[in-house]
Amino acid sequence: MDPCPFVRLIVESLALKLPQATKPAGSGVYPTTTPCFCKLRLKNFPSQTALLPLSSSSGDSPPESSTSAAGFHLDALTLRRLSGKPVTLRIEVYTGRMGHTCGVSSGKLLGRVQVTLDLGVSQATPSVFQNGWMKLGNEPEKPTAKLHLTVKSEPDPRFVFQFGGEPECSPVVFQIQGNIRQPVFSCKFSADRSRSRSLPPDFSNKNRGWMRTFSGEKERQGRERKGWMIMIHDLSGSPVAAASMITPFVPSPGSDRVSRSNPGAWLILRPNGFSVSSWKPWGRLEAWRERGPIDGLGYKFELVTENGPNNGIPIAEATMSIKKGGQFCIDRRVSRDPSALSLRSPVKGFVMGATVEGEGKVSKPVVQVGMQHVTCMADAALFIALSAAIDLSMDACQLFSRKLRKELCHDHEHDSFS
Repeated sequence: MDPCPFVRLIVESLALKLPQATKPAGSGVYPTTTPCFCKLRLKNFPSQTALLPLSSSSGDSPPESSTSAAGFHLDALTLRRLSGKPVTLRIEVYTGRMGHTCGVSSGKLLGRVQVTLDLGVSQATPSVFQNGWMKLGNEPEKPTAKLHLTVKSEPDPRFVFQFGGEPECSPVVFQIQGNIRQPVFSCKFSADRSRSRSLPPDFSNKNRGWMRTFSGEKERQGRERKGWMIMIHDLSGSPVAAASMITPFVPSPGSDRVSRSNPGAWLILRPNGFSVSSWKPWGRLEAWRERGPIDGLGYKFELVTENGPNNGIPIAEATMSIKKGGQFCIDRRVSRDPSALSLRSPVKGFVMGATVEGEGKVSKPVVQVGMQHVTCMADAALFIALSAAIDLSMDACQLFSRKLRKELCHDHEHDSFS
């Protein structure tokens, strides 16, 4: 089946030029280089915020430094809804620090600009809607601040998959295109507390460096979640990917939750050659529970490559709300922080995104995979396994005072890896 049309709306090269008489309101987090920020608003999308470095370039010269926003991803349904209609991107510029103090926004509005978008041809060809400086004021006789930005769109076709049920229920995975749902994979979940049963037969002896040992309270029954594994099979029944819990999820000493100091971890595995019993690691996913900007406590994920010349390089991270869930993305353009994981990774462009639900909700993960990263269905299966591990980690990171559903606790005595 063909991929679904997607369009990526990119907002980059963001910088601000202030008139000499204007002084930023408040010192902010970056008192000399970035005392300003902007909010980007597109109808029916969550607003985005980006820092604005100050520029002293003359005339129409480009800024010395700039930042980028995460951008917007438009799926086929959105593109059909917006077809033939003018779309407006609104940008509000503020001086001062980002965020709120005592419930009141800390920034002071400096001005607004608008960029009109024509998305009619964006599915087929890249388009540039704005590139350069825009004045924030409407009074030509007065000095005014200027915003530099580039707004463009790129076709970004993706394969879309959805689990037919919760991963621990061993569901079928469907490929989605419009109203068509076609089964392409099946899942097999097992929860065997024997460490050797949670790995491929030939894996343990060759990869002892992955193994962590635990003693004392952490080995007690009910104080660890271990041995979870999910296998992904193609329609012929052959295993094409797997996710195996390599490090148990255990509460940190004196607490009831998995912490960053001792995260649980999964190996994402792919077949190694033609033998069904030979596997090699593709990546390592770590997960824990920590306080974040979304709903207080949240789930934190970090994905590290474990194969090839880029071995050991973090390529993606995400924080998800405990109540609402969220999305895990491998996307080179998402980060706005030069020190962020995604900017140090070998990944280019959008690779995948997995959307999962929060605690207490039925979660049937939706997975998007960039077309350029799929040469065969086995490539897509890796991201299905990764998505299942992310969803299952939401359960594994639950407080240990809570009882897990029976599918996650039952030991399947007769299950095997293949």
